[in-house]
Amino acid sequence: MTFDDLVIPDTPACRGALEVAARYHTPSLLNHSIRAYLWAAAYAREHGIAFDAELLYVSAMLHDLGLVAEFDSHSVPFEEAGGDVAWVFCAGAGWSPERRTRAREVIVRHMWDEVPLEEDPEGHLLELSTGMDISGRRTEEIPEAIRREVLERHPRLEIAKEFGACISEQGARKPSSLAGQFVRAGIVGRIARNPLDA
Repeated sequence: MTFDDLVIPDTPACRGALEVAARYHTPSLLNHSIRAYLWAAAYAREHGIAFDAELLYVSAMLHDLGLVAEFDSHSVPFEEAGGDVAWVFCAGAGWSPERRTRAREVIVRHMWDEVPLEEDPEGHLLELSTGMDISGRRTEEIPEAIRREVLERHPRLEIAKEFGACISEQGARKPSSLAGQFVRAGIVGRIARNPLDA
């Protein structure tokens, strides 16, 4: 498998989601969102998992919007806020109510400990790929050549520092959220030890 084997969808919704991500994310968070899709696509190809590329791409681009100041919520966890923004975006893109709801579900579920593949392949892939990118979990399951090329094209920049600060702040403000649970379980240390930063 090479980078060119990865399915990278090019639809109006995908281009719009990338534009939104580029507008509101820092360069580090934008690259993280792109890598999240690419890790997911590579893992799916390596393991023969069929998925809706447009749905996964849009969800990957928008999954962390709840962390940015413009969309941060003081009342709900960031993944729910991001999911709500995605629902609105997808309505504007002309998606059906059911497809908008799927995008929201995929984004909310990316913070779960595990998303069952048979129930939600896109949610499973985004949960897996964001964990890979943030804490380095299971990165050995992506072929080394693909890891190297993805990191060259979309470098990590300051993602460890930025995301560590974001998740800590979310956890402090919303201690009952999954972010709060992750902080108490030592996510900041795992971010600092991510093998992708070695």
